[in-house]
Amino acid sequence: MTFIRTLETVDWVLILLFSVFYLTYLIRITRIAGALRSPYSGVFYKLPLRILYFGLILFAFLGPTSGIGHKEEVKSIGKDIFVCIDLSLSMNANDIAPTRLEKVKYELKNMVKAFGSDRIGLIIFSSEAYSQSPLTFDQSILFNLIESMNTQLVPNAGTDFGPPLQMALKGLSDENIPTNQMKSKVVLLISDGEDFGENTDNAIEKIQKAGIKLFTLGVGTKRGSTIRDGRGIKRDRNGQEVITKLDARSLKDLAAKTRGKYFEISDKSNDMNRLINTIKGIKGELKDTRLLDTSSNRYFPVLMIALFLLCIDVATNVRTVKI
Repeated sequence: MTFIRTLETVDWVLILLFSVFYLTYLIRITRIAGALRSPYSGVFYKLPLRILYFGLILFAFLGPTSGIGHKEEVKSIGKDIFVCIDLSLSMNANDIAPTRLEKVKYELKNMVKAFGSDRIGLIIFSSEAYSQSPLTFDQSILFNLIESMNTQLVPNAGTDFGPPLQMALKGLSDENIPTNQMKSKVVLLISDGEDFGENTDNAIEKIQKAGIKLFTLGVGTKRGSTIRDGRGIKRDRNGQEVITKLDARSLKDLAAKTRGKYFEISDKSNDMNRLINTIKGIKGELKDTRLLDTSSNRYFPVLMIALFLLCIDVATNVRTVKI
């Protein structure tokens, strides 16, 4: 027999209070009986009973368990998800309030919460790609990294989907993983769709051959918006304000080539919940199998006996002072 918890300060305080209050009760009754010159032996009849059920309640509260040594197989099943986030200057556009990037950060946090049993990795990119986090279960780290994202973290010389897709593919690939288990691996590419890279098709071909699902999330509107940078509104060489618009066609094409799906956050719709449910529908793979010691909690029978004795105490009357 073992216990889930041990006697702590609060437990000793309860024992002390019970002892002090009951001792005070006994002293008071004996004084009253002495003043009345009356027998008071009845006051001690219920003392053993009350000590017994108080002790049983305390015993149950400690969580007695048995069955240590019994092994139970516990399987960990989940998916691996790499999220590639576009941090080009166009993500500062405010056609999605407050900005495209801030909206993405908010939705990504909800996504991380929804996949607590899956590993998630983060890649940020613009013209180049950088790994923010390898695949991890640690949600607190992911939350902090998502919150710190801004367009100053990467060089802004245009947007190239090739490098982040190549990096995600490398992070998901493992020679020891059977081909059929690659179906539980997902890449999510988040961008406004303006791809100026030349190696995207090569990366898509490799992802397709690996059997990895690629989902794309377009952020922005068709009407577009100006872009704010550190000096104000971004302008072209002729001094005209640069307008960035959501280019859904390229993102839809990428998803279609890998049998994935395209989702969108715009002024008319927010497909984030649909995206989460779609990824949840993908069958996970066996990540780990462990043998754990299991035990059965035995507090309930003890607590029932204590409550039964308490009911007997309440239901029976004993004359403590005879007059």
